[in-house]
Amino acid sequence: MSYEYDQASLPDLLPLYYRRLFPFSQYFRWLNYGGVTKNYFQNREFSFTLKDDIYVRYQCFNNQSELEKEMQKMNPYKIDIGAVYSHRPSQHNTVKSGTFQALEKELVFDIDMTDYDDVRNCCSAAEICSKCWTLMTIAIRILDRALKEDFGFKHRLWVYSGRRGVHCWVCDEAARKLTQSARAAVAEYLSAVKGGEEAIKKVQLSDPIHPFIKESLKVLQLYFEDYALVNQDILGSKESIDKVLALLPEEVRDLLQNDFLKVKTAAQRWECLKKRVLQMQGALKKGVYGDWDIMFQYCYPRLDTNVSKGVNHLLKSPFSVHPKTGRVSVPIDLNLLDQFDPFAVPTISLICQELDKALEGDEEANDKENEGEPEQKRRVRDYKKTSLAKYVKVFEQFVENMEQSWKGELLKKSDQQKDF
Repeated sequence: MSYEYDQASLPDLLPLYYRRLFPFSQYFRWLNYGGVTKNYFQNREFSFTLKDDIYVRYQCFNNQSELEKEMQKMNPYKIDIGAVYSHRPSQHNTVKSGTFQALEKELVFDIDMTDYDDVRNCCSAAEICSKCWTLMTIAIRILDRALKEDFGFKHRLWVYSGRRGVHCWVCDEAARKLTQSARAAVAEYLSAVKGGEEAIKKVQLSDPIHPFIKESLKVLQLYFEDYALVNQDILGSKESIDKVLALLPEEVRDLLQNDFLKVKTAAQRWECLKKRVLQMQGALKKGVYGDWDIMFQYCYPRLDTNVSKGVNHLLKSPFSVHPKTGRVSVPIDLNLLDQFDPFAVPTISLICQELDKALEGDEEANDKENEGEPEQKRRVRDYKKTSLAKYVKVFEQFVENMEQSWKGELLKKSDQQKDF
C-alpha cells in the first residue's frame, strides 16, 4: 500500500498523529527512567520546531499528561531532546548566573550520509538509495558491537532519522553520567576516519593493529566487496581507480597501474591490489595495511563527534516526523538490521490513512468497546492498527529491558542493605 506524502498536508496530519498515534506511554517510561531521581523527567529539556521554522527551546514538563497536552497543542514539526539540567529548563533565565548546568544526558551518536559524499557514487547530499544505505548498516554493526563489548553498555537504542541517517541513544546510567571529556574519549576511540574534506587519505592504520580495529575489520570484510566493488564500482572507471590508488604508497601505486591493465573486472583488480600490498609490506614505512586503509576510508562509520561530546547537545527525538520526507523517526530492530529498509518506513500520511480506514465502518462498535476506558488505552489500540505498530513494539521491548535492569539493580541494593 503506498500513499504519497505531500509536505503541505503536514499541518493537517500532525494533530491526528499526536492525538492518536504517538506512543506517549512508552516515551515517558523511557525518559523517566523509573523515576531514578527526584525531578529527573521534570528537569529534562525538550525543544520544538514549529511551522515556519519557529524554534522553541527550554520546554519542560511535570509528567506524561502535561507533555501530551503541550505536544497536542503545539503540534511540533520536529522534537529534539536535550539534557537533564540542575533546574527546570523553563527557569534558565531566572536562576542565578552560572548555576544552570546540564547534568546528565544519554551518550548519543549521529551518523549522516552526507559525510560519505566523497566515497559514494550513487547519491549525494540528502539523497539516499539502497546501494548506499549499506553504509548505515555497517556503521550500526561496528559501533553497536563496540558499545556493547568494549564499553559494556547494555541499553542502546538505534533510530532511523527519517531521511538520511541514524542516531544511537546509549541509555545506561553510567553513559548518562559521563562528563564531556569522557564522551569525547569514547567518540575518539570509535573514530578512524580523520581529516576534513580536503584530506585525500583519511585513514592510516598503525602497527600493531588495535583489537577494536581488528573487530571492525571483520564487519567491513562482510560488506566491502558487495558495497564498494559491485554497488559503487570503485575500481571501474579510470577516475575512480585513480582515487583509490591515491590512498596507497607510491611504490605500490606504480606497480598496480601495470597490473590493472592485465585484468578486466573490479574483483580481479582488488585481488591484485591486496597481493601487491602484502608483497611490499616489508619494504614500506607507511601504508603497510594499504588495502585495509582503503576499506576503512570507503566504509567505516563517520561520526559527528560534536554531537557525542556535548552534554547539552540536542538530538532529534524518536517518533518525530521528518517534515521533508514525512517519514517517522523509528527505532531499528537490530535482529533484522540487514532487512531494514528506510523506504519502507511509514510516512505520517500512510499511518493516518491506515487509521482512518481501520476506524471507518466500525465507529459505533469502537465507541461501545472503548466506553468508560481511559484515552491512553484506546490510543494503544490506535497505533496497532497501522504500520507504525512494529516499530513501537521494538521501542517497547527496549524500554522493558531497561525496566528489568532497574528492578534487578534495586533488588541487588535491597539485598546488600539486608546483609548489613
